[in-house]
Amino acid sequence: MLDSAQIADVRRFNRVVTQRVGALSDRFLARNRPLGEARLLWEIGPDGCEVRELRGRLELDSGYVSRLLRALEDDGLVRVTTGPADRRIRVARLTRAGLAERRLLDRRSDELAASLLAPLEESQRSKLVAAMGTVERLLTLASVEIRDADPAGPDARRCLDAYAAELNSRSHSRVFDPSVGSTAEPHEVTPPSGCFVVAYLHGEPVGCGAVKHHPGEPSDVKRMWISPDVRGIGLGRRLLAELEARVLESGVTVARLETNGVLDEAIALYRSAGYREVAPFNDEPFADHWFEKELTPAGRPRAAARPAAV
Repeated sequence: MLDSAQIADVRRFNRVVTQRVGALSDRFLARNRPLGEARLLWEIGPDGCEVRELRGRLELDSGYVSRLLRALEDDGLVRVTTGPADRRIRVARLTRAGLAERRLLDRRSDELAASLLAPLEESQRSKLVAAMGTVERLLTLASVEIRDADPAGPDARRCLDAYAAELNSRSHSRVFDPSVGSTAEPHEVTPPSGCFVVAYLHGEPVGCGAVKHHPGEPSDVKRMWISPDVRGIGLGRRLLAELEARVLESGVTVARLETNGVLDEAIALYRSAGYREVAPFNDEPFADHWFEKELTPAGRPRAAARPAAV
């Protein structure tokens, strides 16, 4: 159950920020367009962007994005065309006027940021910027969705390929082969044998992990990977907690895992999360460390709907 006082604090923060940055005005940054149109111009960027990617990145429904694009097209700032390889794909590109408008918005945005900092002393500016960084990281973490996925599906394969590529780029003495040793083949990490989850940020896969059960024995946490783009926000700890919860849901109270010695960040995470190093419990040739943790049943918060509260 969420704290009502914390909810009130978040709502007050939202009101202060939306007012201070001018989000309530139809003339954002003193231009003749609201924040939504200005943000879309910025997101399209100088190289253009697929419309479906814009929708996912900004978490907007297709109808609203279409209305924003039509308004920008009417102003001569954007041109929407079909993709060169697939005519079903729509691509938004800035016109010459759109590029000029985006440059102007960048300058105005810098001026707005400066106006937030200028009234403050240097120590206060540092505190504000640091606090903004913390808010950004935590809001990004809160935006991540962890969902069950097909371990043989395209999103899972994308994550697993990146996982293997990173292992091999860091380790020069051994080549990681997922089909050798302690495997996590699709049939081994789908119910009832286990589970596979993918973490999504704005519709894009940014992490994965699996659980592999062994009848009468501890369950294995497998193939945990986080995209470098989102490391440092706490997603690794959240993903690990999700996998531990899946172990508990199966009725098992001990989780174990193995990892390579080059993965310093992962090893630090496991140790800080309460895993203790144990003797090898499998024949994984790519592992240097084996860990185990006794799990304590506890309630886990479920994602709630996010209404547009003010």
